[in-house]
Amino acid sequence: MQPVTIYTRQLCGFCTAAKRLLESKGVDFVEHDATFSKDLRTEMIAKASGRATFPQVFIGRTHVGGCDELHALERDGRLDRMLQGEAAQ
Repeated sequence: MQPVTIYTRQLCGFCTAAKRLLESKGVDFVEHDATFSKDLRTEMIAKASGRATFPQVFIGRTHVGGCDELHALERDGRLDRMLQGEAAQ
């Protein structure tokens, strides 16, 4: 299973929805709560090619995007392949 990292902030419904999807699939993930951390926000924006919205999700070294993109991968049947390290074409 590929490592999953998610940058979140408190009181973010999209963050909660993204984490809920990952949890429902039994995926362990590292969460970085950037609510009060300028350094974590700066790190996230740099890794996410300038995207500053929350959440930002990474599977392995691949930037997935936010909650909508994560759910789109699931709907299209590509999320499981990405989590297993396969290309999500």
